[in-house]
Amino acid sequence: MGVGGVIKKYLVITLGAMVYGAGISLFIDPNNLAPGGVSGLAIIISRLLPVETGTLILLLNIPIMILGIWKFGMKFIVSTLYATFMVSLSTNLFSWLPPLTGEFLLASLFGGVMSAVGIGLVMRAGATTGGTDILVKCLKLKKPYLKTGSIFLAIDSVIIGIGGIVFGNIDVVLYSAISVSMTSRVLDLILYGRDEAKIIYIISNASGIITERILKELDVGVTHLSGEGAYRKEEKQIIFCVVKKQNTYKVEEIVKQEDSNAFMVISSATEIYGEGYKSYFGDKL
Repeated sequence: MGVGGVIKKYLVITLGAMVYGAGISLFIDPNNLAPGGVSGLAIIISRLLPVETGTLILLLNIPIMILGIWKFGMKFIVSTLYATFMVSLSTNLFSWLPPLTGEFLLASLFGGVMSAVGIGLVMRAGATTGGTDILVKCLKLKKPYLKTGSIFLAIDSVIIGIGGIVFGNIDVVLYSAISVSMTSRVLDLILYGRDEAKIIYIISNASGIITERILKELDVGVTHLSGEGAYRKEEKQIIFCVVKKQNTYKVEEIVKQEDSNAFMVISSATEIYGEGYKSYFGDKL
C-alpha cells in the first residue's frame, strides 16, 4: 500500500472512530443505555467509578489488544490501536456536548445507527475499534460463515443482561436491545451490502425467445440447464438466471407475454459472488 493508500486508510479510520464516539456520547451514554460491547461495559463501570467512559474504553481494551497481537500480529494491531485511541478520545471530547435527545427510543435508534456506521467504516479500512470487534474477528477465524452483525448481537446480549442487573431498570434493557438490534442490521448492510436478488428458473417451450429477451432487455447472464420430465421423459431446457430484486417483475412480464403456460420458480438469494455482485477475492468481514 502506497503513502496515499495509508493516508486514506487512516482518514477513514478517524472518521469511523469519531462517528462511533459521537454515537456513544451524544445518544447512548447520557441516556444510561448500555448496548453491549466494551463501550457498554465502560458505560456501566463509569456509573460505579469516577472515570470517564472514553478512558474506560481504552483501559478495557488492553487485555483484548494482547489477544489481538497474538492472533493477528502487530501489523493488524497498529491500526486497531489507533482506532481504539481515537474512539476513546472522541467519546471523551463529545461528552462535553449536551446530549442530542433525552428520548430513550430516539437515543437507542440513532445511537445504534451511528455505532454501526462507525464500526463499519473502521472495519472496511482493515482495522477494528477494539473490544468485541477483535473477539468477533477471532471467532470468524474458526467459523467464517457467521455474519459479523449476528456475532455482535450474541455477545452484546450478554452485556445488556449485565447492564440490566446493574441499573435495575427493565426499560434500559429493552431500549439497549433495540440499539443493539439496529447496530447489527445496519452493520451487516454496510459490510455486506444489499445483495438481495432473485434466482429464477423457467421451463418453457418458448425458451429461445424468452432467453433472447432477457439478455437484450435486462442485460443479465442466462444459463441453460438440461433436464428431463420425469413423467413423459421429455427433454427440457431450463432457463436459469439471477436478477436484481427490482428487475424481477420484468422477467415475469417477458415470460407472461411469450408463454403464459411456462413453469417458473422464483427464490431469494442474499449473497451472490461474480460479475455485477461481490468479488470472490474481497476479504470476508
